[in-house]
Amino acid sequence: MSLALPRTFAALATATALITGAASAEERTPHDPRLMTPGQLTVGTGDPVYPPWMLNNDPASGEGFENALIYALAEEMGFDADQVVWVGNTFEQTIAPGAKNFDFAINQVSVTEARSEVVSFSQVYFQPDKAVIALPGSAVEDARSFEELRAANWGAVIGTTDLMYLENILDVQDAAVYDDQIGVFQAMLAGQIDATLVALPTALFATAVQIPEASIVALLPADENDRGHGLLFEFGNPLVPWVDEALGALIARGVVDDLVQTWLVADPDLPMITE
Repeated sequence: MSLALPRTFAALATATALITGAASAEERTPHDPRLMTPGQLTVGTGDPVYPPWMLNNDPASGEGFENALIYALAEEMGFDADQVVWVGNTFEQTIAPGAKNFDFAINQVSVTEARSEVVSFSQVYFQPDKAVIALPGSAVEDARSFEELRAANWGAVIGTTDLMYLENILDVQDAAVYDDQIGVFQAMLAGQIDATLVALPTALFATAVQIPEASIVALLPADENDRGHGLLFEFGNPLVPWVDEALGALIARGVVDDLVQTWLVADPDLPMITE
């Protein structure tokens, strides 16, 4: 017995080492055991999704800035396109603390200090300007200063950096708050608010499809507290360094810039209000 126990422990230790070594060898491959489902890349996004971020409410089409970026990223990480699985969530579900049903999410999520306390982020891949949307004859139609903008009645979606921009940068303290962007646009059409503020690519689609009666009347500079859009992970997810390295490679090669030029082009003549 005195010899059997050490041999048993040695065998167990060897088996454990082999299992651990095999798992480590699979890391940073499509069979990484740290993935939600090894063999596939599970990506969270909105439900529904909108152009120009994603076209035709179909993330799997690869048509649109964000889903095209994900398929380029998946290829960089070694995944085939059919190994990418999409999971729809509301924006609030995506940014909330706690367990996630995806490896990471892409849904125009801005990286902020407050959010970074409850979720983890990749590096920033895009920093959009803000756009002012208003109907013809609105109080902001000819505004060219923050003071003139501040005099209008504003509306924005709860929990967004758009609302924070209104409150912290424009110093609008009485903005009407809505559950979603559709609610904001309905309020504008009903004359309850004069204007809203969204990321420029969102504004391009909104004024072309969702509320064609309105237009983009001005651009505003990015908020220094809003570092830009990043991929969102469950807090402390060990996949972050791997994904971040692949994303960094795409940025360095100009892939992301090319996608911006393809999907997120703005009118260069729009006025920029900076103060």
